[in-house]
Amino acid sequence: MPRKKANRGRTPSGAPNPIDVHVGARMRLRRTLLGLSQEKLGELIGLTFQQIQKYERGANRVSCSRLFDLSRALEIPISYFFEDMTEEVQNLSPVQMGREPHRDDLPAPETDPRLRRETLELVRNYYSISDPDVRRRIYDLAKALSERGDE
Repeated sequence: MPRKKANRGRTPSGAPNPIDVHVGARMRLRRTLLGLSQEKLGELIGLTFQQIQKYERGANRVSCSRLFDLSRALEIPISYFFEDMTEEVQNLSPVQMGREPHRDDLPAPETDPRLRRETLELVRNYYSISDPDVRRRIYDLAKALSERGDE
C-alpha cells in the first residue's frame, strides 16, 4: 500500500493550517500588547525577526519547545495560544482534515477586529495611562459612544 505524502499540516490547497494561523495571531496579539517588536521578541528567544514573522502568519509551524520559550518570553501560559479558537478551526487539525471535508475559505485573522493593529495599539495606549480615574473616564466614554450606535 503506497504511503501518503506528508503535508506538514497544511491544507490540501497548500495554505497554512488555520490552527497554525490562529496560534500565530495570538502570538502577534500578545507581542503587540506588550509593545515588543518582532526583532525584540526574536532576540529574547534566539530567532530572527523573519522567523517571528513566519510564525505570526502561520507560514511556519511552532514546535512544542519553541511554544514553551514563547510563552515565557510573552509571560503567558501555553494555553493562551489556543484560547478563542473556534470549533470550526479546531476541526481543521491535520488529523481532522483527513476525516472531514476541508474549508479554505475561513476568514483571515485580520477580519477579527480584536486582532487589528489599531485595536492592539488602542489597548496598549489605554493601559499606559497611569491615572486610574482617567482610564475609567475613557472607558466610560467609549462605552457610552458605542451604545449610541449610528444615530
